[in-house]
Amino acid sequence: MLIAYCCILIAACLPYVWTVVAKTAVPGYNNKDPRGWIAKQDNHRVRNAYHAHLNAFEAFPAFAAAVLMAQFAQVDAQHIAWLSMAFIAFRVLHGIFYVTAQQMLRSLSWLGGFICVVALMVSAITRVGG
Repeated sequence: MLIAYCCILIAACLPYVWTVVAKTAVPGYNNKDPRGWIAKQDNHRVRNAYHAHLNAFEAFPAFAAAVLMAQFAQVDAQHIAWLSMAFIAFRVLHGIFYVTAQQMLRSLSWLGGFICVVALMVSAITRVGG
């Protein structure tokens, strides 16, 4: 379970990676009014990094719950680890594709991460229900 727990930690920290990208993409970041500063940016890299940041926050609760569900249901630890690592890989790619404005790849990587979460939850449900 160490790998899966490390993946939860990485997923919890990932939104802040995209925040750093947004705040450092152009000079002049204003920490007195960060949301106002973001709203005024014309730079697509800043806006997209900020949106990747928000999306990473949105994806985190379901992933953490899915890993814990699978663990509590005593799903095979190797299965949980592989799906957790795949989720992290998809979410990193999602952020990269978001920042670089590659919409189709961004959507596919989002879908890959979502499938990992669903697979973890279904594994837990079938283990408990069976």
